[in-house]
Amino acid sequence: MPLMEPYRIKVVEPIPITTPEQREAALAEAGYNQFNLPADVVTIDLLSDSGTGALSAAQQAAAALGDESYAGARSFFRFKEVVEELTGYPHLWPVHQGRAAERILFTALLKPGQVSVSNTHFDTTRANVELLGCTALDLPGPAAKDLDEPAPFKGDIDLDALARVLTDGTPVGLVIMTITNNGGGGQPVSMANLKAAAALCRAHGVPYFLDAARFAENAWLVTQREPGYEHRSPREVAREAFALADGCVASLKKDGIVHMGGLLAVRDPELAGRCELLLIATEGFRTYGGLAGRDLDMLAQGLREVTEPDYLRARAEQSRHLGELAVAGGVSIVQPAGIHAIYLNAGRLLTHLPPSSFPGHALALELYRRGGIRAAELGSLYLGEFDEHDELTKAAPYELVRLAIPRRVYTQSHLEYVGEVLAEIAKDPERVPGYRLTHNPPLLRHFNCRLAPRS
Repeated sequence: MPLMEPYRIKVVEPIPITTPEQREAALAEAGYNQFNLPADVVTIDLLSDSGTGALSAAQQAAAALGDESYAGARSFFRFKEVVEELTGYPHLWPVHQGRAAERILFTALLKPGQVSVSNTHFDTTRANVELLGCTALDLPGPAAKDLDEPAPFKGDIDLDALARVLTDGTPVGLVIMTITNNGGGGQPVSMANLKAAAALCRAHGVPYFLDAARFAENAWLVTQREPGYEHRSPREVAREAFALADGCVASLKKDGIVHMGGLLAVRDPELAGRCELLLIATEGFRTYGGLAGRDLDMLAQGLREVTEPDYLRARAEQSRHLGELAVAGGVSIVQPAGIHAIYLNAGRLLTHLPPSSFPGHALALELYRRGGIRAAELGSLYLGEFDEHDELTKAAPYELVRLAIPRRVYTQSHLEYVGEVLAEIAKDPERVPGYRLTHNPPLLRHFNCRLAPRS
């Protein structure tokens, strides 16, 4: 069946078309950090799928019902009904985005010196752990090490390693499973792995949570790849995943298909009490959590739409198609393609650049330089370790570039344009320059650093 978006377009927004000279000037002004680029010089924006999706007509209509009462708004109860039906968690609160949920949960649950264990912590998750004087430990499964092997569930946690950590005296404060595993190439986690990890945590009395930002996309891939789930609906699979955990944090800017919003939900009433006090002190009253009533109503509708099979099928087809275009153009990707993004293997393409020249970042900047395409690096700039002179002392295991696809925004022709630009870069990769740091912040380096081309 040919690729076709399961929607038609009612409102359009012009996109900027820039010249090479304008793009080069914009890069220099931004300190060669794509996070510093203003949106009005970006043609195709694949920097993130967070809060960048298009609202449906039903979501726009729901916004008109928004109740902006400070306490007990009708919008909250509509949101609460949808979330309870989906997750089954008795204590839940909206927050302005996922990192707020992380901060509140970790502050209420972790003590300094403890360890948070994950299949892979995402950047803000890791930062919120470390800000509390704790350690974020990633235990990706063995299959994640082979970027080319199309194993179906490369987002799984390493169960043997998890069992060792839970029994060797490590002060584990919680285990948090990221679904899908964004930091691990956007790969899904199997239900078998989620169940086994939950059983280990229960046996050792360790809290078990989900980072559920892309819960629906994970559920869809389970229905497509895991035996025994092929006749289950994505919503049924999602409910089963939530039922395994003690609660969740979620940026609903992803699978809530909204521009702003998040979720914190727990089972334990004592933990709920601590979380609620922190939420009211820092986010807003328990029934709005920093969001407008119209946001809550759009979220409630988005959480219904996101598990629709036709929507998820088309979204998966978009990423598959973009991955095929990249490979056909001569750029390897992490196999198999996930849903929210594809991950380019910059280290394999730019073999002339050592990790200290940040090949992932270099490829991301070249995409902008050649085609006005903005993307994010997941390589040594983001994950490497540096000394006091900003020299790389430990490289990332892989040099990747994430092309994150906003929900319901770009069409097939936009993706084909990205493929064409990649193919042009791959014809002469030695032209791509490396970079050096000129400003290196102590935390969340990739958001705030500045760089310059190496001569």
